[in-house]
Amino acid sequence: MIHFILSLRWVTLVAALGAALGAMLMFFEGCLKLAYALKMVVQPSADTETLVIATVMQAMDAFLFGLVLIVFAYAITFGFAFRLPSGLRTKAPLWMRVEGLGEIKITLIQVVLVYLVVDFVTAVVELETRITWEMLVKPAAIVLIAGALRLLGSALPDDPPDSSE
Repeated sequence: MIHFILSLRWVTLVAALGAALGAMLMFFEGCLKLAYALKMVVQPSADTETLVIATVMQAMDAFLFGLVLIVFAYAITFGFAFRLPSGLRTKAPLWMRVEGLGEIKITLIQVVLVYLVVDFVTAVVELETRITWEMLVKPAAIVLIAGALRLLGSALPDDPPDSSE
């Protein structure tokens, strides 16, 4: 029975493959948005000035999310399915060393926050109108989610103290 349960870890490779494919899609979408922004710069019209800014911001958001998906794919593959030797693990960049599922969740919440901020700023740039109170619902949600993330981060244990302390 234990052998069967331990063999289920290979199912996590499906999630890792999905994250890697999603990363490639996000990079492709980011490239398409940058190409569209370049087209607006090369062939400008009266209404494309602010659209270029918004399109570039959306492209950077897509690239950021693609990068996070790569980190997720790496963390799932080498955190759940395979165990890397410690020598190889230390050679990986610090930003790719994920210590557990909790860290993956926090990273995902941070990416959602960045996406919401970019979405709000893009909407403000595209509309070029005065902000009404209804439009302030999204920034309020961003502040509440960021506050919850801050509280969650303060509830997690810090690094263990050195033995010299």
